[in-house]
Amino acid sequence: MKFEQVPTPSYVVDEVLIEKNLKILHGVMERTGCKIILAQKAFSMFSLYPLIGKYLSGTAASGLYEARLGREEMNKENHVFSPAYREDEIDEIIELCDHIVFNSFAQVEKYSAKVHAAGKSVGLRINPECSTQEGQEIYDPCARGCRFGVTLKHFKPELLDKIDGIHFHTLCEQDSDALAVTLEAVEEKFGQWLPQMKWINFGGGHHITRDGYNIELLESCITRIQEKYGLEVYLEPGEAIAYRAGFLVTTVLETLENGMELAILDTSASCHMPDVLEMPYRPPLQNSGVVGEKPYAYRLGGPTCLAGDVIGDYSFDQPLAVGDRLVFEDMAIYSMVKNNTFNGMALPAIILQDTNGECRIQKQFSYEDFKGRLS
Repeated sequence: MKFEQVPTPSYVVDEVLIEKNLKILHGVMERTGCKIILAQKAFSMFSLYPLIGKYLSGTAASGLYEARLGREEMNKENHVFSPAYREDEIDEIIELCDHIVFNSFAQVEKYSAKVHAAGKSVGLRINPECSTQEGQEIYDPCARGCRFGVTLKHFKPELLDKIDGIHFHTLCEQDSDALAVTLEAVEEKFGQWLPQMKWINFGGGHHITRDGYNIELLESCITRIQEKYGLEVYLEPGEAIAYRAGFLVTTVLETLENGMELAILDTSASCHMPDVLEMPYRPPLQNSGVVGEKPYAYRLGGPTCLAGDVIGDYSFDQPLAVGDRLVFEDMAIYSMVKNNTFNGMALPAIILQDTNGECRIQKQFSYEDFKGRLS
């Protein structure tokens, strides 16, 4: 089918745009020799894993199920980090993953012998206590009291013989200048021990495929660390792989007025784009403007019972009517992986638009998917 014919609500991921991003990331790998892996927590559309695997080095997981998915569907390098591992899952995680990154020396002492006995690599996440982002503390891994990573105060050099690599993740949708600042903090606090390591992982949050991103500075950061410490460098972005490569297509169900014009859609911020409420942010919408830019303004919301299920305020050239289709942009990332069925809302279909512009339904959801999560 064509894009205009897809059922709503639907996530539509554009294969051409995904590959465009992958080529940018692969170029960084080719020029520097670093390895870039897909952080599945942002984008886990595994029907595209064969394509992603052509360009990238593997996958990064946050737990057992993502580790299984990466191994089953891409089967390249498979890394995992968790703030703490369950004893009843660690053996399977070690079997599935090549790099197992721990969040504390206690976990290293508990599990590193098993990891090394299996021929796998042990990593330790550090916290350089260097915040480079403004806004939501919920997304700042260096915020005071954050549970992620070992700070210098709690670092134990006497246990480094159990560790092969260092991992840090401090960025969120940021440019490489933030990485450069973070690396200064990493070297200042932990640099004396880096020569003892085999690899270092710069984590995610690198908006490498965004227009205007400073790739030259990123590559200089990578090569400097490689040359100075003799380390293999990894990056594990999630958003950069599917940035601006997906859409959420929705239909206007009803319009009404209550001090302003309102439109109810067949998609929900709460259920289908939860980052809109969690970040919070106003998602881009095709053929719209901010209030005041175009003559007809509406507040767009979902059909759930949550009063705050509001997507945002937009303006249009013409009044909205029941049956109009609206297309939200940048909806591949943190959408499919975070959506939910609150209020019994059906999940959007997952659709792939191929290189010829043809749209194919990869997955449709039914009542059984809603019921299957309950008992």
